[in-house]
This record gives sequence, structure tokens and C-alpha cells, in this order.
Amino acid sequence: MSDPFDDFEDLKAAMQAATPAPNVARKAENIALAEKNFATRQETATQPRFTSDRPKQGLFRGVISMLSSISTRHALTATTAIVAIGLFVYLPTLQQGPTPVTLTEAETRSRLEVDDQIAQAAQQEAEETDALSGQLVEPLAEIAASPMADIAATRPAAMEPMAGVLAPPSAAKRMLAPPPPGYDNRDQFALPEVDTEAYPEAEPNALKITTEESVSTFSIDVDTASYAILRSSLNAGQLPNPEQVRIEEMVNYFPYDYTAPLDELPFSTRATVIDTPWNSETQLVHIALQGQKPALDARPPLNLVFLIDTSGSMDERNKLPLLKQSFQLMLAQLRPEDKVAIVTYAGSAGQVLDPTPASDRATIMAALDKLDAGGSTAGQAGLQQAYATAEAMTEEGDVSRIILATDGDFNVGIDDPDELEDFIARKRQTGTYLSVLGFGRGNLDDATMQALAQNGNGQAAYIDTLSEAQKTLVDQLSGALFPIANDVKIQVEFNPAQIAEYRLIGYETRALNREDFNNDRVDAGEIGAGHAVTALYEVTPVGSPARLSDPLRYQAAEVTATSKEYGFLRLRYKRPGEETSALIETPILPGGDATTDMQFAAAIAGFGQLLQNSPYLGNWSYTQAIDLANTAKGEDAFGYRAQAVQLMRLADSLSQ
Repeated sequence: MSDPFDDFEDLKAAMQAATPAPNVARKAENIALAEKNFATRQETATQPRFTSDRPKQGLFRGVISMLSSISTRHALTATTAIVAIGLFVYLPTLQQGPTPVTLTEAETRSRLEVDDQIAQAAQQEAEETDALSGQLVEPLAEIAASPMADIAATRPAAMEPMAGVLAPPSAAKRMLAPPPPGYDNRDQFALPEVDTEAYPEAEPNALKITTEESVSTFSIDVDTASYAILRSSLNAGQLPNPEQVRIEEMVNYFPYDYTAPLDELPFSTRATVIDTPWNSETQLVHIALQGQKPALDARPPLNLVFLIDTSGSMDERNKLPLLKQSFQLMLAQLRPEDKVAIVTYAGSAGQVLDPTPASDRATIMAALDKLDAGGSTAGQAGLQQAYATAEAMTEEGDVSRIILATDGDFNVGIDDPDELEDFIARKRQTGTYLSVLGFGRGNLDDATMQALAQNGNGQAAYIDTLSEAQKTLVDQLSGALFPIANDVKIQVEFNPAQIAEYRLIGYETRALNREDFNNDRVDAGEIGAGHAVTALYEVTPVGSPARLSDPLRYQAAEVTATSKEYGFLRLRYKRPGEETSALIETPILPGGDATTDMQFAAAIAGFGQLLQNSPYLGNWSYTQAIDLANTAKGEDAFGYRAQAVQLMRLADSLSQ
């Protein structure tokens, strides 16, 4: 019997002699392609990444790579049996035909381009492999006749399922499953399968016993992101997760015709007690704030810095392209004395447009049109550059605001919400406001967006359609960009002689400590020009059978008083640029009449609680929420309320 080491040396020599010489030109092309794909897909895009060290495919590429790395005869001894087993396990599968590996559906335009690249590479690889296989037939035949073949015959049966896993290169094109008939990857409502979205963690407010805790304090909220996010989910055929539902943002999404402020106050306040739709034994305290609506020609000059996320994850139709269209709508609403600058961030931050008069729309749009997505997300560097740009633009009497447009994925620099809060809190002292617009789904970091907007004295909104951009950046432009009151806080003291229990519906992420109300150093929400703000409490009157808690046996009797007030409403606010807050006080009295605006707000609050599976609704259903919303739609000039009814119907169907 011949020495197996000599036989194997002969086989190695034959394989090395048959190996084609490296193709320098092709290698250069592959490296260029790898660099391009890496730049556009390295972040959170769902496409596979191709790099310059991608393993080449072929019948014996693995064998050749292993043998070329062996430097001693001892290593050959250890690997001889493994090589033989691998060859004899694999060779029979060539007669069985390839088993294609199917990946998930293409979700972006670039997937089709990658598909063609794979097909071309596979064809060339197959030609090389066929040539190599022909030159190795004789050495392999000798190996098959050697005693090592007995090793393959005794391989465990458990290895059989591996047959066909390594498909030959001709199957490479079939690795990407074709889309189903009628599939359109541009569908703005389709949610991606890979989901890394993050939302603030906050449990719904608990029921409070008035004799134990009679004071409730929170910051106002005019954000609307939650409503648009849940609308996106419902239109995609999915019920939103409970943490995606913030009821105050749903209620405050809609315009209301509240009483305008009198005198010189920046906003009016009103508290009304109405019936609870889902429980006849409780009542709702409806709190309404209405901001002033100054004339547009009286507003101060505006300095806008568009801080645009151009990272790889923004390369989807409902992200960067929709962002460009949205900003184009807003530009038409600006005045000649307003100025616009553009800062982008992806890997590193840069200013792509110097401060430019808003009247020069052609220059601004040209700068927007040139933006492409690629690279990682240098959120910290982008924010620093944007604040520096805004500070340089600001003159006495101007309003400066940064509008951050992103899918919310901050993965370079500051990526912790707490650290971001500290950074933005320091920067807001410069007088520059920060608003956040979210685009796209799949990696939407809503928690970070909320932290940025709340600490930047700004508003957070989610743009999923051009119609939503119209509402946020055109119809409500003044409220979104021009503040009339800062650090607005609400505190309600309930009268234990009249109210046994209460709970605040929503505002979980805006809760404040009781002592924060009088502390002017504690940040709170802002009200923009023309903004309406709504808050709702469900209260249980003393003696109502709806009371859920029993009086304590060993506690003093409940407070008795002659006052018929349900409670007392206090508000604190600061005028822009001022450090000391002003106080507004209003008693909460029973016996109010519900307007259609109040009834519609209650219907939306009930809708949100249904999505959260709230235990306080009893048998109240989507059907009843729909009926109430339909009867309270009112004028509905832009169809927002009719759209809400349609979403309720979708949620009802999806919940079955």
C-alpha cells in the first residue's frame, strides 16, 4: 500500500496546478462593488451586505483554500479524513439537483440590482468551476479507489439531511425569491419584517384614590407622532402594540374649535365636566387650552436648519424621498425674510447649504435633490453642527428652529436617550428650538425622538404620507414653528368631598412630581401659535357604585366640605425668552354641557384605550366608539375625523 501522505501530496499538487490564475481586473471590480454596497447597506437596511472578502463559490473552492493553508505533514494527517468525508458526502448530491435557498421578499429597489449582480457572478464562477472539475476527475477517481473511501461509507445517518445544502453556483440567482404577483415594494403601508423599533416604556396611569393622593401634575403635550404611527400600522393590516399608543397624542392630533384667549394671555383655559361614554356611573373632566392665532404677517423672521439623516437606512421610498417632498411643501409657506440652511449626517456631519433666503427656493431644492442615503448615523455630530449653524444665523428678534428629519436610528455618537436629553437640555438654553420628524418604519426609534423633542422645546411628529406632511408642515405651520408659551404645566387638585377616585387618561411620559409645578427650572411642554391642547380625567363621584376601592377600616372618615367644586385647575407657563412663570387658576365645576369637540375627543380617548386593552372600559366596544365619533364629526373640513372613524373600523376588524 502506498503512503497516504504521498498520495495526498500528489492530490494537492494536482489541485494547485489546476487552480486558475487570479484575475486582477475582476478583483478590482469586486472590490469597487463591495465598497459601494457597504456604504449604502451597512446600517439597518435589510439587503445582504457584499464585501471584498465574500467567500467565492465553486465545487472545490473550500478544499483548495484549506490545502493552500496547510504547512506541515501533521496538519495533513488531521485533515485527510475530513476532506475525504466532505467530498463523498457532497458528490452524490450533484445528481439530485440543487436545492434553492429562499430568502425573504425584496423590500427595496436595490435588491433587484443585487440580484442581477449575483447572476452574472454565478455564471462566471460556474465556468471556472467546470474547468477545474474537468482537470480533477482523475485524481478524485484515485481517491475513491483508496481505503479512505471506507470512511465515507461509515458516515453517520444524521449527516444525510445536509445533502443538497451546498447548492452549485448555477443556483445562485435563485437565492433571492422573486416577489409574488402584484407585489409592489414601493407600497408605503408595507411594514418591514426586520423590526428594531423602540418606544418609551410607560404603563397606563393607575387609578388614584383622592383621599390618599389628591393632586395630579403633568406637562402638556402637543406631539402627534403616536397617532400617525398607529395609523401606519393599521393601514398595513396590523394592530399597534400597546406601547405605541399614547392617548394624549391621539386626542391632540385633531384641530378643535375652543374659545380663543382674551386680553393679553397667550392661551385660554377651560375645564368642563361631561358624561363618560363607557361608564354611566363616572364622569370626564375635559380640560381645553387654546393658543393665540396671531396674523402671519406679524410673526418674527424664522431661521430654519434642516438636519437631515442621510444614512443607509434612509434609502427607502417612504424615508428620504418623502422627506424631500415634505420639505418642498413647507418652503412654499415661508416668507422672503426667512432663512434656510441644510446640515446632513451619515458617518460624519456636514453643511450642504449655507443660510439661504427662503425666496431662493430653486437653490434650496437643488441642495435637497442632491442628497443620497449611505453610511452610518453620526447623530451627535449632526446635532452639534446644526446648533452651531442655527446660532450663527440668529439675530435679535428672530425665531430659530432645527428640524431633525430621521428614521430615528442613532447608532454613532450619543445613542442613549438619557445622554441625549442632557445634551439637548444644555443646548436649548441658546434659545434654539428642536423639532423632530420621523420617517419610515422598521427601525423607528420613537423613544429617542421623544427625548429629543421634549428636551429641545419642540414637537415630535411622524410623517408617513405626503398628506401628513401637508397637515404638519403647511396647515399647522405656525403652531409647529412659532412658540407662544414655554414650560406649560398642569396641576389639578381634586376635592375628596366630591371625587372618590380619578385617573388621568394618557400623558404617562409627561408626568411631573407635585413639587415640580412651582419649580421654574423644571422643563415642560411648549404651545405654538394656534395650538389646541386637550387633557381628560375620568373621575368617580363620591357615592357612585362605580367606585373600585373600598374605604379603609382604620382611617379617619372621608373629608366633608360644603364646596361643590370637583377640583381646582392650575397652569404655569413662561412667555418665550422669560425665566419666571405666570399662573392661571380655574375651578372645576360639575354640570357642563358637552360640545361635539368634547365628544369627539372622548371617542378618540376610548379608541386609544381599546387599543391598549384597558380594563376600565367594561363592555364598551369599537362599535360604540365608531358611533360616538360619527355623531361628533362636526364640520371636519379636511377629513381627519372621517379618517379616524375608518381606522376604528380597521381596528375592529383586525381585533376579531
